[in-house]
Amino acid sequence: MELVSRQDPHLRQVVWFAVCCRALTLLLQASLPLLNQRCSALFDLLIPDHPADAFSPPRLAQPGPWDVLVERLLGGLSRWDAEHFLFIAERGYLYEHNCAFFPLYPLSLRALAEAALWPFRRLLRLRSRLLLSAVLLNSLFSALAAAALFELGCVVLRSRRVAFLAALLFSVSPANVFMAAAYSESMFAFLAFSAMWQLEKGQGWLSGLLFSLASGVRANGLVNAGFALHACGKRFALQLQGGSGPVRKLLPLWKQLLRAASSAVLVCAGVFLPFALFQYYAYVRFCGPGTDLEQAVPKPLLQLALDKGYRLAAGNGVKAPWCSQRFPVVYSYIQDTYWNVGFLRYFELRQIPNFLLALPVALLGSWAAWTYVVANPRHCLTLGLERRKSEGEGKPRAGFCCPAVFVYVVHATVLLVFGFFCMHVQVLTRFLGSSSPILYWFSAHLLQEHEPLLRSDDQTTGPRSEKSPLSKSPSSQGTPGNPVVRLLLNCRSITPLSRCVLGFFLSYWLLGLVLHCNFLPWT
Repeated sequence: MELVSRQDPHLRQVVWFAVCCRALTLLLQASLPLLNQRCSALFDLLIPDHPADAFSPPRLAQPGPWDVLVERLLGGLSRWDAEHFLFIAERGYLYEHNCAFFPLYPLSLRALAEAALWPFRRLLRLRSRLLLSAVLLNSLFSALAAAALFELGCVVLRSRRVAFLAALLFSVSPANVFMAAAYSESMFAFLAFSAMWQLEKGQGWLSGLLFSLASGVRANGLVNAGFALHACGKRFALQLQGGSGPVRKLLPLWKQLLRAASSAVLVCAGVFLPFALFQYYAYVRFCGPGTDLEQAVPKPLLQLALDKGYRLAAGNGVKAPWCSQRFPVVYSYIQDTYWNVGFLRYFELRQIPNFLLALPVALLGSWAAWTYVVANPRHCLTLGLERRKSEGEGKPRAGFCCPAVFVYVVHATVLLVFGFFCMHVQVLTRFLGSSSPILYWFSAHLLQEHEPLLRSDDQTTGPRSEKSPLSKSPSSQGTPGNPVVRLLLNCRSITPLSRCVLGFFLSYWLLGLVLHCNFLPWT
């Protein structure tokens, strides 16, 4: 696979660093129960038990000794929404609000648990195998996502130095705990970044397939259709600007227009297809005729539905309100009814701590958009569709402010604005961290431009330049040096801006790991 090419030492370093960071995350997570036991009084004082009102279905099967061990070591990765994914993988979409979580990730967990972990079925019950599957899959997807981000950065930024640093920062992402836990963020990041990379390489149909798979993982994958639309529009606009002259050239232009339009329609249809199919499945399951489902549901799960007010698939003829809507979309109904998600609904005084939690990523995303607009005002006004005149005989600008970054800045800004005003704002960090490369590209840009330890006058303008500035490091004969590790080892001498950027990434990684694994609210 091209992602793990053996001929690129920087790519090997990216994957190796991602694997090490994931291993460290799992080790720290596994050590938390031991620390809780050894320092219980101190931990109860600093991190008191939190009575989380989260989805927590009863365990029906009696756990064996190996199940207890798996739960003790990895149980912290099954908190909050992870319970939904594990429950869906084990029992399907039993409750109505489970339909807020898309099926591709839990299907992958079940497939791995039943296939690769099948020999352990006598030692581990299904839930334990699903939890192990989540750890294995997310470790794989997070490493592949880092590699895909590096390749994407090389093509878009035209600077291997910045792309390398950004991919390393992804491995210490502030949303790192969600990349390790039984959440769909790692899988989505891999599919989204890979689709963007293939689109930049001109592989339109492969990128469309990957975008389609991503929309089967998370709902915000629908927004990725904008990349395909912009690519089609840009291609046609450049043909118009380059085709001056005779009328006889108009016919090929019309052919190109039809080709671009048909390609855009097909790609968008592919992106929206998984969403539409899943909504249809939910409609058939929860709005169709009764099937006496309650007789097949274990009594503890039925009791949970009664206690919590969860709606089961219609078995008594009573249908949910959304079933009678003109366009019955269960996803929007669940967000509105179960979690009170909507425009400005989170703007309450008691939510100020959550806004403070989202403040760093909101400021970083806003700063990135402002920096790009100031550096490319005309390019932004023309929506990136105008052919840029080359500056003399020089090569195109490289780095974060290069023209190709425009569509990614727009994508990140749309997600940022929507998440800030219409979602539970504390999820903004993982929302952007798993969906957009801008968070990592702009952070790498800030470090590269303002940190003397990393600053260099040399520029890399090709996505595969053999003379990378990083090759000038002492370790260039083998594995290239790791600039993130270098900055951390020299933390006392780096600039305040570098301390803020790295402090944000590392503090959210470690603090999120402690709080999330102890069932405390986090991003």
